[in-house]
Amino acid sequence: MTPDELLTTTRTVRRRLDLTRPVPPELIRECLEIALQAPSGGNKQAWHWIVVTDPVQRTAIGRVFTRAAREYLASDHAAPRLFADDPERAPVQRRIGEGVAYLAEHIAEVPVLVIPCLRVTSVPSGGQAGLWASLHPATWSYMLAARARGLGTAWTALHLAYEREVAGLLGLPEDIRQGSLIPTAYYTGETFRPAPRRPLDEVLHLDRW
Repeated sequence: MTPDELLTTTRTVRRRLDLTRPVPPELIRECLEIALQAPSGGNKQAWHWIVVTDPVQRTAIGRVFTRAAREYLASDHAAPRLFADDPERAPVQRRIGEGVAYLAEHIAEVPVLVIPCLRVTSVPSGGQAGLWASLHPATWSYMLAARARGLGTAWTALHLAYEREVAGLLGLPEDIRQGSLIPTAYYTGETFRPAPRRPLDEVLHLDRW
């Protein structure tokens, strides 16, 4: 893949994760080694990565994720309820909701769950964006590296509604905060393509709004 192909075909994979094929630990390590090359504020590199493969742990985390996903899908801001009156976007939103529901039911079966974390001692006023900018680029790099190696991923954060509960399952220290949860598995099929997006000229502003 060229860089442009990689960047435009790394999609959220929920229903096409291969739940039966083990993922070699060394492959996850390769992806994480690449993730560690991402920038971090002040070069602090305060990230930590929890890689969960133990079936008991995956089941426990999966229960929390499933509960959070069901609550999300029942809420007014769930993806299927967005753009419901738009004939072009509504079908896409419904498929997203179906994918979330599928992942919620099967997440404990996903062979690898990666939870990127950040050591957080304090958050200055207005500092949330800068804080998480020290973790999210590395998370995306991990997902790109996974895609390049035939692995599918999905950036999820629904479990953060119960972050402390999952932290207890993982034995995380108080100053370690979770940024997301990335289910990782080999994917099925090869039909990854750029997604439909709003035209650039609808969202581009030159010099001022």
